[in-house]
Amino acid sequence: MLGFFVLWEAVARLVGNPLLPPASNVLVAIARETASGALPENLAITMARVVLAFVTSMVLGTALGLAMGVWRRVDVALDSWLTVLLNLPALVVIVLMYVWFGMNEVAAIAAVALNKLPSTAVTVREGARALDRDLLEMAHSFGMRRWPIIRHVVLPQIYPYLFAAARSGLAIIWKIVLVVELLGRSNGVGFQIQVYFQLFDVTGILAYTLSFILVVQLIEWALLQPLERRASRWRR
Repeated sequence: MLGFFVLWEAVARLVGNPLLPPASNVLVAIARETASGALPENLAITMARVVLAFVTSMVLGTALGLAMGVWRRVDVALDSWLTVLLNLPALVVIVLMYVWFGMNEVAAIAAVALNKLPSTAVTVREGARALDRDLLEMAHSFGMRRWPIIRHVVLPQIYPYLFAAARSGLAIIWKIVLVVELLGRSNGVGFQIQVYFQLFDVTGILAYTLSFILVVQLIEWALLQPLERRASRWRR
Protein backbone atom coordinates (compact mmCIF):
# COMPACT_ATOMS: atom_id res chain seq x y z
CA MET A 1 0.00 0.00 0.00
CA LEU A 2 2.79 2.42 0.88
CA GLY A 3 4.51 1.65 -2.42
CA PHE A 4 1.31 2.49 -4.28
CA PHE A 5 1.09 5.92 -2.63
CA VAL A 6 4.78 6.64 -3.28
CA LEU A 7 4.38 5.70 -6.96
CA TRP A 8 1.19 7.78 -7.20
CA GLU A 9 2.96 10.79 -5.68
CA ALA A 10 5.96 10.48 -7.97
CA VAL A 11 3.93 10.06 -11.16
CA ALA A 12 1.59 12.95 -10.28
CA ARG A 13 4.53 15.27 -9.53
CA LEU A 14 6.21 14.25 -12.76
CA VAL A 15 3.08 14.76 -14.88
CA GLY A 16 2.12 18.00 -13.19
CA ASN A 17 -1.49 17.86 -14.38
CA PRO A 18 -4.38 19.05 -12.12
CA LEU A 19 -6.41 16.09 -13.39
CA LEU A 20 -3.97 13.80 -11.52
CA PRO A 21 -3.41 15.37 -8.08
CA PRO A 22 -0.57 14.02 -5.93
CA ALA A 23 -1.41 11.55 -3.18
CA SER A 24 -0.32 14.10 -0.58
CA ASN A 25 -2.95 16.57 -1.80
CA VAL A 26 -5.64 13.91 -1.59
CA LEU A 27 -4.58 12.95 1.95
CA VAL A 28 -4.70 16.63 2.96
CA ALA A 29 -8.22 16.85 1.50
CA ILE A 30 -9.25 13.74 3.48
CA ALA A 31 -7.89 15.32 6.67
CA ARG A 32 -9.70 18.59 5.93
CA GLU A 33 -13.03 16.89 5.21
CA THR A 34 -12.62 14.72 8.31
CA ALA A 35 -11.92 17.74 10.50
CA SER A 36 -15.02 19.51 9.18
CA GLY A 37 -17.14 16.43 9.92
CA ALA A 38 -18.42 16.12 6.35
CA LEU A 39 -16.46 12.99 5.49
CA PRO A 40 -17.37 10.94 8.59
CA GLU A 41 -21.04 11.93 8.28
CA ASN A 42 -21.32 11.00 4.60
CA LEU A 43 -19.31 7.81 5.09
CA ALA A 44 -21.62 6.75 7.94
CA ILE A 45 -24.72 7.42 5.83
CA THR A 46 -23.36 5.45 2.88
CA MET A 47 -22.19 2.55 5.04
CA ALA A 48 -25.63 2.36 6.69
CA ARG A 49 -27.16 1.96 3.23
CA VAL A 50 -24.54 -0.63 2.30
CA VAL A 51 -25.23 -2.66 5.44
CA LEU A 52 -29.02 -2.56 5.04
CA ALA A 53 -28.88 -3.53 1.36
CA PHE A 54 -26.25 -6.21 2.04
CA VAL A 55 -28.20 -7.87 4.86
CA THR A 56 -31.45 -7.73 2.89
CA SER A 57 -29.94 -9.24 -0.24
CA MET A 58 -28.04 -11.93 1.67
CA VAL A 59 -31.05 -13.05 3.75
CA LEU A 60 -33.52 -13.12 0.86
CA GLY A 61 -30.98 -14.44 -1.65
CA THR A 62 -29.85 -17.23 0.69
CA ALA A 63 -33.42 -18.32 1.38
CA LEU A 64 -34.23 -18.27 -2.33
CA GLY A 65 -31.05 -20.12 -3.27
CA LEU A 66 -31.61 -22.84 -0.70
CA ALA A 67 -35.21 -23.32 -1.82
CA MET A 68 -34.16 -23.56 -5.48
CA GLY A 69 -31.32 -25.93 -4.68
CA VAL A 70 -33.42 -28.27 -2.55
CA TRP A 71 -36.76 -28.29 -4.36
CA ARG A 72 -36.75 -28.97 -8.08
CA ARG A 73 -40.17 -27.43 -8.72
CA VAL A 74 -39.15 -24.14 -7.13
CA ASP A 75 -36.00 -24.10 -9.24
CA VAL A 76 -37.91 -24.69 -12.47
CA ALA A 77 -40.52 -22.05 -11.60
CA LEU A 78 -38.06 -19.31 -10.66
CA ASP A 79 -35.01 -20.00 -12.82
CA SER A 80 -36.16 -17.83 -15.74
CA TRP A 81 -36.99 -14.92 -13.44
CA LEU A 82 -33.59 -15.24 -11.81
CA THR A 83 -31.90 -15.11 -15.21
CA VAL A 84 -33.85 -11.96 -16.10
CA LEU A 85 -32.77 -10.24 -12.87
CA LEU A 86 -29.16 -11.29 -13.40
CA ASN A 87 -29.11 -9.66 -16.83
CA LEU A 88 -31.12 -6.56 -15.97
CA PRO A 89 -28.78 -3.53 -15.85
CA ALA A 90 -28.36 -2.04 -12.38
CA LEU A 91 -29.08 1.45 -13.70
CA VAL A 92 -32.47 0.33 -15.04
CA VAL A 93 -33.44 -1.18 -11.67
CA ILE A 94 -32.42 2.00 -9.83
CA VAL A 95 -34.33 4.30 -12.19
CA LEU A 96 -37.45 2.13 -12.10
CA MET A 97 -37.46 1.94 -8.30
CA TYR A 98 -37.16 5.72 -8.07
CA VAL A 99 -39.94 6.22 -10.65
CA TRP A 100 -42.30 3.69 -9.05
CA PHE A 101 -41.70 4.41 -5.36
CA GLY A 102 -40.19 7.88 -5.29
CA MET A 103 -36.72 9.13 -4.39
CA ASN A 104 -36.68 7.87 -0.80
CA GLU A 105 -34.55 5.61 1.37
CA VAL A 106 -36.76 2.55 0.93
CA ALA A 107 -36.54 2.75 -2.87
CA ALA A 108 -32.77 3.31 -2.69
CA ILE A 109 -32.12 0.30 -0.42
CA ALA A 110 -34.53 -1.90 -2.38
CA ALA A 111 -32.84 -1.01 -5.67
CA VAL A 112 -29.41 -1.97 -4.33
CA ALA A 113 -30.63 -5.19 -2.69
CA LEU A 114 -32.54 -6.25 -5.80
CA ASN A 115 -29.40 -5.87 -7.90
CA LYS A 116 -27.44 -8.17 -5.59
CA LEU A 117 -30.13 -10.73 -4.69
CA PRO A 118 -29.98 -12.86 -7.90
CA SER A 119 -26.23 -13.48 -7.75
CA THR A 120 -26.52 -14.48 -4.08
CA ALA A 121 -29.36 -16.87 -4.93
CA VAL A 122 -27.39 -18.46 -7.77
CA THR A 123 -24.29 -18.98 -5.61
CA VAL A 124 -26.20 -20.47 -2.69
CA ARG A 125 -28.26 -22.65 -5.04
CA GLU A 126 -25.05 -24.24 -6.30
CA GLY A 127 -24.01 -24.85 -2.70
CA ALA A 128 -27.33 -26.53 -1.93
CA ARG A 129 -26.96 -28.73 -5.00
CA ALA A 130 -23.45 -29.72 -3.93
CA LEU A 131 -24.52 -30.98 -0.49
CA ASP A 132 -23.21 -34.46 0.32
CA ARG A 133 -26.36 -36.57 0.44
CA ASP A 134 -24.47 -39.46 2.06
CA LEU A 135 -23.68 -37.26 5.07
CA LEU A 136 -27.32 -36.27 5.35
CA GLU A 137 -28.44 -39.89 5.23
CA MET A 138 -25.87 -40.84 7.85
CA ALA A 139 -27.09 -38.02 10.14
CA HIS A 140 -30.66 -39.24 9.76
CA SER A 141 -29.61 -42.83 10.44
CA PHE A 142 -28.04 -41.72 13.74
CA GLY A 143 -31.29 -40.07 14.74
CA MET A 144 -30.07 -36.49 14.63
CA ARG A 145 -32.77 -33.87 14.81
CA ARG A 146 -33.36 -31.12 12.25
CA TRP A 147 -31.43 -28.26 13.90
CA PRO A 148 -28.28 -30.32 14.69
CA ILE A 149 -28.31 -31.56 11.10
CA ILE A 150 -28.55 -28.01 9.79
CA ARG A 151 -25.85 -26.78 12.17
CA HIS A 152 -23.32 -29.60 11.88
CA VAL A 153 -23.96 -31.08 8.42
CA VAL A 154 -25.63 -28.54 6.13
CA LEU A 155 -24.15 -25.19 7.16
CA PRO A 156 -20.47 -26.25 7.13
CA GLN A 157 -20.90 -27.34 3.51
CA ILE A 158 -22.76 -24.12 2.61
CA TYR A 159 -20.32 -21.72 4.30
CA PRO A 160 -17.86 -21.42 1.37
CA TYR A 161 -20.71 -20.47 -0.94
CA LEU A 162 -22.13 -18.00 1.58
CA PHE A 163 -18.78 -16.27 1.98
CA ALA A 164 -18.27 -16.19 -1.78
CA ALA A 165 -21.68 -14.55 -2.12
CA ALA A 166 -20.88 -12.14 0.72
CA ARG A 167 -17.55 -11.08 -0.75
CA SER A 168 -18.87 -10.54 -4.24
CA GLY A 169 -21.96 -8.92 -2.76
CA LEU A 170 -20.01 -6.36 -0.79
CA ALA A 171 -17.95 -5.49 -3.86
CA ILE A 172 -21.07 -5.04 -5.98
CA ILE A 173 -23.25 -3.31 -3.41
CA TRP A 174 -20.93 -0.48 -2.49
CA LYS A 175 -20.52 0.43 -6.15
CA ILE A 176 -24.28 0.40 -6.75
CA VAL A 177 -24.93 2.42 -3.59
CA LEU A 178 -22.75 5.22 -4.98
CA VAL A 179 -24.82 5.26 -8.18
CA VAL A 180 -28.05 5.30 -6.15
CA GLU A 181 -26.77 8.26 -4.13
CA LEU A 182 -25.54 10.07 -7.21
CA LEU A 183 -28.93 9.75 -8.94
CA GLY A 184 -31.41 10.33 -6.16
CA ARG A 185 -30.05 11.13 -2.69
CA SER A 186 -28.95 14.38 -1.08
CA ASN A 187 -26.19 12.93 1.08
CA GLY A 188 -23.64 10.14 1.16
CA VAL A 189 -20.35 9.51 -0.62
CA GLY A 190 -21.98 9.20 -4.04
CA PHE A 191 -23.70 12.57 -3.65
CA GLN A 192 -20.45 14.23 -2.58
CA ILE A 193 -18.63 12.74 -5.56
CA GLN A 194 -21.33 14.22 -7.80
CA VAL A 195 -20.83 17.64 -6.19
CA TYR A 196 -17.07 17.53 -6.74
CA PHE A 197 -17.63 16.31 -10.30
CA GLN A 198 -19.74 19.38 -11.01
CA LEU A 199 -16.96 21.52 -9.55
CA PHE A 200 -14.38 19.59 -11.59
CA ASP A 201 -12.50 18.94 -8.33
CA VAL A 202 -10.58 15.72 -8.92
CA THR A 203 -8.87 15.96 -5.52
CA GLY A 204 -12.24 15.93 -3.75
CA ILE A 205 -13.47 13.03 -5.87
CA LEU A 206 -10.39 10.97 -5.05
CA ALA A 207 -10.54 11.90 -1.36
CA TYR A 208 -14.04 10.50 -0.91
CA THR A 209 -13.37 7.53 -3.18
CA LEU A 210 -10.17 6.55 -1.38
CA SER A 211 -11.79 6.92 2.05
CA PHE A 212 -14.66 4.66 1.07
CA ILE A 213 -12.36 2.06 -0.45
CA LEU A 214 -10.29 1.98 2.74
CA VAL A 215 -13.39 1.47 4.90
CA VAL A 216 -14.67 -1.37 2.71
CA GLN A 217 -11.22 -2.97 2.68
CA LEU A 218 -11.09 -2.71 6.47
CA ILE A 219 -14.39 -4.61 6.67
CA GLU A 220 -12.90 -7.32 4.45
CA TRP A 221 -9.75 -7.63 6.59
CA ALA A 222 -11.31 -7.25 10.04
CA LEU A 223 -14.62 -9.06 9.58
CA LEU A 224 -15.09 -11.24 6.50
CA GLN A 225 -11.68 -12.92 6.40
CA PRO A 226 -11.62 -13.86 10.14
CA LEU A 227 -15.19 -15.17 9.92
CA GLU A 228 -14.35 -17.22 6.85
CA ARG A 229 -11.29 -18.73 8.54
CA ARG A 230 -13.35 -19.55 11.63
CA ALA A 231 -16.12 -21.16 9.59
CA SER A 232 -13.63 -23.22 7.57
CA ARG A 233 -11.62 -24.61 10.51
CA TRP A 234 -13.25 -28.02 10.19
CA ARG A 235 -11.80 -28.47 6.70
CA ARG A 236 -8.25 -28.43 8.10
